[in-house]
Amino acid sequence: MATVKEKTKTKTETLNIEINGRKHAAKKGQTILDVAAEIGIDIPTLCHDPRIKPYGSCRVCLVEVEGARGPLVACATEVADEMKINTETDAIKELRKLSLELLISNHWADCIAPCVKACPAETDAQGYIGLINQGRYHEAVKLIKETNPFPAIIGRVCTRPCEDACRRNLVDEKVSICWLKRFVGDFDLNSENRYRPQKAKDSGKKVAVIGSGPAGLSCAYYSAINGHDVTVFEAKPEAGGMLYYGIPAYRLPKDLLDKEISTVTELGVDIQKNKALGDDFTMESLQKDYDAVFLGIGAQVASKMGIEGEDLDGVLGGVDILREIGLNKKPEVGRKVAVIGGGNSAIDTARSSVRLGAKEVTLIYRRSRNEMPAHEIEIKEAEEEGVKLKLLTNPSRFLGKNGKVNGLECVRMELGEPDESGRRRPSPVKGSEFKIEADMVIVAIGQNIEVEKTGVKSTERNRIQIDNNTLQTSIPNVFAGGDAVVGPDTAIGAIAAGRRASIAINQHLAGEKIKLEDKSFSAEKFGISKEDFKDEPKAKSVKMPDIKVSERKGFKEVEEGYSEKEALKEAKRCLECGCIKQNDCDLRDLSQEYGVDATRFEGGEMLHFDIDARHPFVKQD
Repeated sequence: MATVKEKTKTKTETLNIEINGRKHAAKKGQTILDVAAEIGIDIPTLCHDPRIKPYGSCRVCLVEVEGARGPLVACATEVADEMKINTETDAIKELRKLSLELLISNHWADCIAPCVKACPAETDAQGYIGLINQGRYHEAVKLIKETNPFPAIIGRVCTRPCEDACRRNLVDEKVSICWLKRFVGDFDLNSENRYRPQKAKDSGKKVAVIGSGPAGLSCAYYSAINGHDVTVFEAKPEAGGMLYYGIPAYRLPKDLLDKEISTVTELGVDIQKNKALGDDFTMESLQKDYDAVFLGIGAQVASKMGIEGEDLDGVLGGVDILREIGLNKKPEVGRKVAVIGGGNSAIDTARSSVRLGAKEVTLIYRRSRNEMPAHEIEIKEAEEEGVKLKLLTNPSRFLGKNGKVNGLECVRMELGEPDESGRRRPSPVKGSEFKIEADMVIVAIGQNIEVEKTGVKSTERNRIQIDNNTLQTSIPNVFAGGDAVVGPDTAIGAIAAGRRASIAINQHLAGEKIKLEDKSFSAEKFGISKEDFKDEPKAKSVKMPDIKVSERKGFKEVEEGYSEKEALKEAKRCLECGCIKQNDCDLRDLSQEYGVDATRFEGGEMLHFDIDARHPFVKQD
């Protein structure tokens, strides 16, 4: 029988250990993981559960112990007297990274759905489609507006990289993500209870935004939410930039554009129109009156071809004629119109020419249809309206008489090896010259940027030069983003740039070092094919209702939008590719923290497991 003295000794027996230089009295029987948790030192682990016997299979909780032959697993190693432990050496970090990379190499799953990863703004398409499917439209709008303030606008004009990445393409047809975004965007604008984000407390800081295009409006929206006093300066009579002056009303009605822009002014943002940089104010005056400036001036100048006859009357830039249309002018286009280019602006000018009375509209593009950057549905609708495609054709000079264009000389092209864009490089076919008659020629091959008036440094390609890590220009409190920085791009890309700039500006105004987060870690199913979806029931995409071709005479909107019934039917087609635990996943968080390369051990055979969803509440994946 033990004495009282012996009992007391057993009860109070302690072990003197040291973790990361900190001395601690541990209890006999405790593991290194137990003691570390007790004193607030985090040792990562994935397989540990206090309810079961430690196994140490994940090898993520490795630590160094002085005198040990090698690293030990913290979850299964009991402490000993005078033990010295180090949890954060470079060697241990590398071993943890290796363990994580080995786990990821056999982790056949998508952290984030492919549609979300493909979106420049990383808008959570899977999330808002799931909310639509449940009839929770207000919550869907709120989720979208975390990364994109303009769902109704972008739902009409986006180039839809999300849909190109949609896994449903391996089953039958992609989910119409963009049209679902439009559905809830329109729902919100027509609701008596429109979503209004909660603003932060007034910061006392003033932000000037130059340009009211998608980049500028996005920066203004999120800067206002951050509590700043925001003023937007717009050189033209109406706000919207290329959304207003570069996209015709049959795709994006002006009243709807104005209505969604009003969600920015409702946050207290002041949009001052007809205020041009260099004429009505200068960069110097803005720097005196504002704490930060954002340059979102876009790419507003039509690119030229640099060929003979380009100065003839009747040769116009695509953005120039679209701007005239945006100003409610009806330019005379003549009977025969030739449009040069293969992007959405070229398609827009061609379809607009039909609406302006042209009897024959020919779109000339130097590559094949497969290489056209315009969205397929826009090309299809242009053809329905009578636009003729002249592919593998390139103008060599403009023809004219008495200073007025009357046609162009072209040469046929053939495709060779892919260039830096991934598209096959066109080259002229010798002796294939021919002529096309035209009363007007519209050159829609791209746009340039007017950098000179900004007072900031530019790149060799005449774009605003920024520090990619901070988005600051050569003037520290002046930031920039959108087309003015990257060249002509997409509306959703500009929106993403504006939001990113608002984060940088907010950190700058708070006196913090600017630290813009990189895209978070994401594992991805690779080698996926139609075979993986062979058991998925087929369900074709719900078609977008539109007005008849015979009725497309003016600039009335062509696409009419989904009904609620149609939207719900389409939302049900989502395969829900992304993990439902993507924002609460230890494996993903640790992979991000340790800089895991998900492709390091790619190429070996990966184990596939069927999802077991038999339990009413638990899904084993």
